Amino acid sequence: METVVSGIRSTGNLHLGNYYGAIQNFIKMQHEFNCYFFIADLHSLTTHPTPADLHKNVKQVLVEYLAAGIDPEKSTIYVQSHVPEVSELYLYLNMNAYLGELERSTSFKDKVRAHPDNVNAGLLTYPVLMAADILIHKATKVPVGKDQEQHLEMARTFGNRFNRLYNNEYFPEPYAFNFSNNLVKIPGLDGKGKMGKSEGEGNAVFLSDTPEAIRKKVMRAVTDGGPTTENQEKPVEIQNLFDLMTVVSTPDTYEHFDNLYNTCQIRYGDLKKQLAEDMIIATAPIRERINDIANDEVYLRQVARHGAIKARESAQKTIREVREIIGFRSF
Repeated sequence: METVVSGIRSTGNLHLGNYYGAIQNFIKMQHEFNCYFFIADLHSLTTHPTPADLHKNVKQVLVEYLAAGIDPEKSTIYVQSHVPEVSELYLYLNMNAYLGELERSTSFKDKVRAHPDNVNAGLLTYPVLMAADILIHKATKVPVGKDQEQHLEMARTFGNRFNRLYNNEYFPEPYAFNFSNNLVKIPGLDGKGKMGKSEGEGNAVFLSDTPEAIRKKVMRAVTDGGPTTENQEKPVEIQNLFDLMTVVSTPDTYEHFDNLYNTCQIRYGDLKKQLAEDMIIATAPIRERINDIANDEVYLRQVARHGAIKARESAQKTIREVREIIGFRSF
């Protein structure tokens, strides 16, 4: 079976965008591929979380991975920092990653503009650590969004450069992989772009949100004054609400409100109330499992330890072979 690798940074709760855009496909992939799904706590250090927040956020993502349906018996679920071989490979790859190419990374330039007082080396070499995450398991398939495709291209560059430098076709080339033909983009509630953890308060609906929190967020979603002519094109903020409805509501519900919009009879308050209730129903099973799993410390410890053992079996083999290729020898 081909190997799939994907990770989510431990910087907060998972939201509908994570679930419908990625995790639903992870659940299907685990039956057909050799899957490694990790919690990227090393990546999160670029934003300097407190020790208490770091552990809490890692636990939250682990709980939500499990609650959403990722099976630790079928996939390898692990915490990135529990596999020190990743950091070792990161070091080796850094020796052949060059300042100019790292500075040209779009995400690095975006981060510099957004946070000019926190331009740390971890941000600069973020693509190298991502490459180490992928290459440590010699993965060939990596589920990524458009915003990560440049990083994946850099991972191919670093792997190929290692192969050329040591005249050994060791690392395979990893490529973007989408299990489903229908890519799901989940918009945020702020009327702008995609749903995200860092896009501001109220933009994202989290899998762990209470029904009351979901209702409050959806009712605050950005709208306009309503259509003025029949069948007019929906502005972005309204189209976003209808796009969310296509994911969590029934086709009949969508059609009902679409007809109301097209005939200038839409009442956004009614649409938001319906959308909120449909979100509550869609997330209810996950929310219940989150509460159950979060309280089972023994189970979480078992999953984390089991995942680390499985991930390290793969990683140790890679590091052993990489050290041999580079020329490290024991006396």
